Amino acid sequence: MRNADDPLPLIGFTIGVTAARRAEEFAALLTRRGAEVMYAPTIRILPLADDTELERTTADLIAEPADIMVATTGIGFRGWMEAAEGWGNAEDLIGALGRSRLIARGPKAKGAIRAAGLREEWSPESESSSEVLDRLLDEGVEGVRIAVQLHGATSEWEPLPDFCAVLRAAGAIVVPLPVYRWHMHPDVDAIDKMIWAVVKGDLDAITFTSAPAAASILTRAKELGRLQPFIHALRTTVPVMCVGSVTAGPLEALQIPTSYPRRFRLGALARLITEELPRRSHDLRIAGHDTAIRGQAVVVDGEVRDLSATGLALLKILAAMPGRVVSRQELLAGLPGDSSDTHAVEVAMARLRSALGDAKMIQTVVKRGYRLAVDLEYDADGDE
Repeated sequence: MRNADDPLPLIGFTIGVTAARRAEEFAALLTRRGAEVMYAPTIRILPLADDTELERTTADLIAEPADIMVATTGIGFRGWMEAAEGWGNAEDLIGALGRSRLIARGPKAKGAIRAAGLREEWSPESESSSEVLDRLLDEGVEGVRIAVQLHGATSEWEPLPDFCAVLRAAGAIVVPLPVYRWHMHPDVDAIDKMIWAVVKGDLDAITFTSAPAAASILTRAKELGRLQPFIHALRTTVPVMCVGSVTAGPLEALQIPTSYPRRFRLGALARLITEELPRRSHDLRIAGHDTAIRGQAVVVDGEVRDLSATGLALLKILAAMPGRVVSRQELLAGLPGDSSDTHAVEVAMARLRSALGDAKMIQTVVKRGYRLAVDLEYDADGDE
């Protein structure tokens, strides 16, 4: 089978992309490696020039600068500076921030701070909010006025309000700064399709490049009444790949396992996916053919086979118990539609065999059903 060193190591894999920004760039990194992409932006970022709450908070900070300012994202800090330009108090804001100790969560926030003519005091190598929090708590924050740049979310899964809550519990005076706001993307149909694809196991992985994107899809799954099956699928069958630890926060809070690269970049995330997915793939040797069954495709001897939705559903049912006999009734129950005629299974099975390219890959067991001809030994009763 192919591996991460092959020209198309992601052939046959279908990957969900939830990014709102740079989504085409990220999708291109994946498709160049052979992947199919399901695209559903989950958030829309709103401009802040007319945000009265941020304007008021900015005026308060100018009048009374914070002891410490924590910048979490580059886009948020730059957007704040641009909004201040529109309000006519950018110079006053920069002057006030110059009297604060500036902490940048990562290099992008650091770059935005320096672009404004300021200088950060410290930035964690891990690019992690938790490391920033640990440092502040170790220093002691009792009575310290700390401004914290938020992601602009109101979701129950937003991680930074917890960051603020811990600081408040330690005695800090926290000034939250919603330096940009996000709302659920208006194309909810695409989000709904993504949620159903996760629940049904039609995706081989789902990716997140911001914590708000993760929080938004969780919110929508809850609205659909599908939150628990969605979370279950993310915990068990659909790997979750994030750009970094902050992005992973809302998911890990729900005990959803995540993977993310050491460097929080899109290119690094694409490389991680390229390495991880082929390694996690459960491949079978069927009638002498290397076979990989993906979320929406099957790869036989390195070639993607064109299967119908019905054929792929049949193959997944057989592969759930590789080599064991599955009855026609069990297969019928798993097929799309409401047919009660087992003849539909026979017709679909004939088409599946043809699409796979070798009819010997699926064996008929007289009066019992069908089985994959895996190159392993099973006894006549179906026990290993």
